Amino acid sequence: MQTQKYSVNQHLTETVLSWVKSGEIAIPEIQRPFVWDSTKIRDLMDSLYQGYPIGYLIVWRNPTVKLKDGTIAEGKKILIDGQQRVIALKAAILGERVINKEYKKIKITIAFNPKEEKFEVFNPAIEKDNSWLPDISKIIGGDVNILELVDDYCTKNRDIDRNSFYQKIESLRQITKKQIGIIELEHDLNIEIVTEIFIRINSQGVKLDQADFAMSKIASNERYGGSNLRKCIDYFCHLSIAPEFHSHIIEVDKDFSATDYFQKISWLKNEKDDLYDPDYNDMLRVAFTSEFNRGKLADLVSLLSGRNFETRTYEEEIAKESFETLEKGILNFINETNFKRFIMIIKSAGFISPDLIRSQNVLNFAYILYLKLRSQNYNPADIEQFVRKWLVLSILTGRYSASPETSFDYDIKNISNKNFSEYLQSIENAELSNSFWDVALLQRFDSSVSSSPYFNVYLAAQVKANDKGFLSKDISVKDLIAHRGDIHHIFPKDYLKKNGLKRGDYNQIANYVYMQSEINIKIGDKAPCEYFKEVERQCNGDKLKYGGINDLGSLRNNLKMNCVLDTIFSMDISNYGEFLKQRRLLMARKIKDYYFSL
Repeated sequence: MQTQKYSVNQHLTETVLSWVKSGEIAIPEIQRPFVWDSTKIRDLMDSLYQGYPIGYLIVWRNPTVKLKDGTIAEGKKILIDGQQRVIALKAAILGERVINKEYKKIKITIAFNPKEEKFEVFNPAIEKDNSWLPDISKIIGGDVNILELVDDYCTKNRDIDRNSFYQKIESLRQITKKQIGIIELEHDLNIEIVTEIFIRINSQGVKLDQADFAMSKIASNERYGGSNLRKCIDYFCHLSIAPEFHSHIIEVDKDFSATDYFQKISWLKNEKDDLYDPDYNDMLRVAFTSEFNRGKLADLVSLLSGRNFETRTYEEEIAKESFETLEKGILNFINETNFKRFIMIIKSAGFISPDLIRSQNVLNFAYILYLKLRSQNYNPADIEQFVRKWLVLSILTGRYSASPETSFDYDIKNISNKNFSEYLQSIENAELSNSFWDVALLQRFDSSVSSSPYFNVYLAAQVKANDKGFLSKDISVKDLIAHRGDIHHIFPKDYLKKNGLKRGDYNQIANYVYMQSEINIKIGDKAPCEYFKEVERQCNGDKLKYGGINDLGSLRNNLKMNCVLDTIFSMDISNYGEFLKQRRLLMARKIKDYYFSL
């Protein structure tokens, strides 16, 4: 028989708030923005006043941990669902300020109209209306003399009965006596079960993942500076997308601005590159995997709680060491030199745009590899080569697409225990055999998806080779990608449509090239044999029409770098199938040569 791993109890609102104030219930997200609209606070107060249920709070008890002196520290409860409601209660009932979406501390004041028994967000109109009590927190908190309040209100509102008004004020004050349901989960529940419980109870079905729980553990630990570490992670992610946010942090969070963490992330204020904009999930995965040699974030949650995996007990020393190790990983992640060198390596492989790397996990593990090899004192030139090859290998094989955590765990353990060159060679032998290059890759090019990872690797190969755009003399593929150029069809789309081909047939990867729009417009819906006759003529002295190439040698070289055979000169609709077959073969060969040149 299964024992029940949670308890459900009703508690007074004032009791819950006292627990939050004392720290018995930790709100791990407290420094993150309050995202509720202020009218939701109004509605929450109305529900409590009317005696309506406001939903359950879900708390997950931290384990009790053994301290160095042998004593036991009772674990706090971490609030994992109900943050917005609790902060709303603190704002309305306790009058505390909240941090809004702009990370500014603001006061949201709720007013009450005793005549209509209505709540509203305080505004200038309410301030001028004597029928409204402007701030319920002062009444509920006992900051006003009730008898004086009754006298003053009834003097200004002659149409209300004193006893009726007094009763409504008492009902307002009784809001803190209304009950809130709390579901308390036992500490030994694993993350998967906690997540399932959360989803089943939460009507919105919001998905929590291991990173959310890890961030909760970090922020709720005051002993090891979890709050500032949590802010460091949050602010780094925000700054990587919006560098201008730097001055805002200085303005709204002076305490954090004085920390070393802030100094270590301040370089982002001048950073405009968007190739790798990590979120907190990415940061935690990279920092955790590179330092703990584990790939499953559920283990991080356990370690931050002090779990001894051998004895299955919880020890303060393990929690302390885990926080120190995680902090080291975070500091390595945010280090300006590390981050910028990693980005340079990725770009040196031809991946100059985030559009070319559709998998964040591929980037995450590439950064893990970079940090790990650096910590193992590999030669910098070798690190560059290894990271480039692993990145491309991961994309081509879909290494982190199915079960990324399992793959992370497998790879980091092997990388930690083996010579990386030998490990890479074993993976290449297993997954990049001749059958991959000669058969599997050709099959994967039989696709109409322009965002295909295989086509993106092909484009990266063109960037690295400094290839020119199709029929371009000077404009490179790199230029076209960097300046949001367009992908066009060698066999024009309208030409193929006129000949009865459907979308999946004319939108083929092997029919795609980066081409200047003005060249594409001139080509229109002509068959290749038609527009290439004109290209040949301009190479023999006629007026330039399609780009700037004006000699046959340059033309043939341009076709070669774009994986197009010069038989294109005479091709029409009858040759389209053969053209696709030939070009897929050339594109696959180009990628193979590119990979082994990395």
